[in-house]
Amino acid sequence: MAPITSQDSRPQEATNPRPLGPGSKEEQAEFPSPTPAPSRPKFRRWGCGALTPPSLCTGTCSPRSLRMVRAKNWTLKKHFHGHPTDSDFELKTVELPPLNNGEVLLEALFLSVDPYMRLGSKRLKEGDTMMGQQVARVVESKNPAWPVGTLVLAYSGWASHSISDGQHLEKLLTEWPDTLPLSLALGTVGMPGLTAYFGLLEICGAKSGDTVLVNAAAGAVGAVVGQIAKIKGCKVVGAAGSEEKVDYLKKIGFDFAFNYKTVKSLEETLKKAAPDGYNCYFDNVGGEFSNTVIRQMKKFGRVAICGAISMYNSTGQLPPGPSPESVLYQEIRMEGFLCTRWKGEVRQKALKELLTWVLEVRGSGAVPQLDTRPASPVPLMWGNPSSGLGRDKDEDN
Repeated sequence: MAPITSQDSRPQEATNPRPLGPGSKEEQAEFPSPTPAPSRPKFRRWGCGALTPPSLCTGTCSPRSLRMVRAKNWTLKKHFHGHPTDSDFELKTVELPPLNNGEVLLEALFLSVDPYMRLGSKRLKEGDTMMGQQVARVVESKNPAWPVGTLVLAYSGWASHSISDGQHLEKLLTEWPDTLPLSLALGTVGMPGLTAYFGLLEICGAKSGDTVLVNAAAGAVGAVVGQIAKIKGCKVVGAAGSEEKVDYLKKIGFDFAFNYKTVKSLEETLKKAAPDGYNCYFDNVGGEFSNTVIRQMKKFGRVAICGAISMYNSTGQLPPGPSPESVLYQEIRMEGFLCTRWKGEVRQKALKELLTWVLEVRGSGAVPQLDTRPASPVPLMWGNPSSGLGRDKDEDN
């Protein structure tokens, strides 16, 4: 079986989801909680009444209750123009109110920093807390469904602490082992993994014998797409933006991988990799790359449009779309999607399958070591698709 790996699946925690702790060039730009250990620590009840390990106690609560919690929030200072920069964000401290009945107080352990935020942030007002999912711990509760100490996934954005009514919280899988880093719940066994899983298996309908092409293939989504495709018996071709990433793709089982920045002709390289064409195309990039691929799709080819990182920072006119002739005469099906479409038992089944594959790889020891830790979350929005490799370079710039 080809390995399912993620950079945050190795014993050392990955850069993205970003661990909350020291290490920034500017101390005041960090959240107060230090990076938790890969295994879950034992809990101890403190004077504040919270169940929390010593390493995660922030000292923000009063001796009697957590009423005086001061949350640190990264806010959108101004909307992006081109690449996001540090000046587009502002770190604010907000005093949270006491809990009402039915509410819980969450302390973030890991935050997600994803390229989609560059598009999604357009829906925010300047001054709003940046969006995003986090792995958090319930540190005070007035909701019996969410007792103190519960580990959850929450859409609380870039905030050290937040209050939730419990309506949109999700518990981690009960099968989650103590030895597996919690950050993976924002990576391979989270949104990026689900995006790869449903995009490849539901939108593309990949099956044994298919030839699959994925770009931004060394990212958190692309790397999982390729490895699931290998598990399902496909031939897999991947494009990435550096020789290091190409080497990584070969290590995790891609049949053919290339650096699109250095090839003389993308069209000729794609033909060399798959002379008969492609059944499935998992697109993270868009733009001219996709226009070239469409012309090499097989009859009844399927295209899953996951993202368009080549155009996220564009301030000029967008490139033309794919050739209508190719789409028409090859009868190609193209569909954009979000993994949030799949809910309930179907989603839980996918998460459990992803978890099983990760545990099999960790048991074999076949986890590559790649780690680059940026001092700021901003570079992680430049084009690295979410949280898998800890990269700080854009796949397309």
